[in-house]
Amino acid sequence: MTTLTEKRCKPCEGGTAPLTAAEAGTQLARLATGWQLGDAGKSLRREFRFVDFYRTMSFVNAIAHIANQDDHHPDLEVGYNYCRVRYSTHSIGGLSENDFICAAKIDLVTGL
Repeated sequence: MTTLTEKRCKPCEGGTAPLTAAEAGTQLARLATGWQLGDAGKSLRREFRFVDFYRTMSFVNAIAHIANQDDHHPDLEVGYNYCRVRYSTHSIGGLSENDFICAAKIDLVTGL
């Protein structure tokens, strides 16, 4: 089976169905511990903690690089020593495989 980190995001258009709760749960199991489903299964989220602002922003820049390469962008909430990441495929109103691909790539960057 191809790992999520080996995949590339594919464009999602309106009319594409979001993942069901069962499908999202299966994909969630492929990620590192800490990721959670939110918004009644319509989003994927995780909070990361750091020792200082510099490391937080380095992480944010790594996420920006992943988002740019896959053309799939998370919502971020950033503070001095934390970054909250939230994925949801807005065009379909829920989760797609793209959200899990990008989350897995973030896990790869963090060494998880």
